[in-house]
Amino acid sequence: MVSITDDEFERLLSGFERSAVHLETRDAYGTAVELPHLAAWVAGEHDDLRWLDGWCAMVRAHVTAGRSVRRARIVSEPLSDYQRWSYSIAEPMVEAGEEIRWVPRRLVSSIPLPGNDFYLLDDQLVIFLHYAGNGLAVDRVTTTDSDDIQLCRTAFEAVWQLAIDHRDYRPV
Repeated sequence: MVSITDDEFERLLSGFERSAVHLETRDAYGTAVELPHLAAWVAGEHDDLRWLDGWCAMVRAHVTAGRSVRRARIVSEPLSDYQRWSYSIAEPMVEAGEEIRWVPRRLVSSIPLPGNDFYLLDDQLVIFLHYAGNGLAVDRVTTTDSDDIQLCRTAFEAVWQLAIDHRDYRPV
């Protein structure tokens, strides 16, 4: 497995040819970009969500070109503050064409899952996302190992089948 830079990560996410799937398994994250917006939400402040414009534009371009972008979130219920906030800001991403689904953690107990969140691009490349205990990203590593690809593909599709579309999911 090879660590990649932020720039390489962005290049890979913007350059896939057919599909990108993303499995999220944590109840909280602490990305530097998100933390100020999460804090404002907790304080009851309005967020115009413009900071999501770049992501939404990229998703829109992928979808317009016929590529799919899917995200499945495994969540504990009741939701953590982070996941409630995440739910509250998802609509622009969904409107851009990203398919987002939510699945209660209790439903995935029998699904073999990778030890880390991941992106699977074109069924050819896995990007494992490594986080510290506080949710901050500490590394991203890539692999083209066929066993890793199969594990991630199978796990994602099994979760996807149980997950609830964003527009139908009601946070608990």
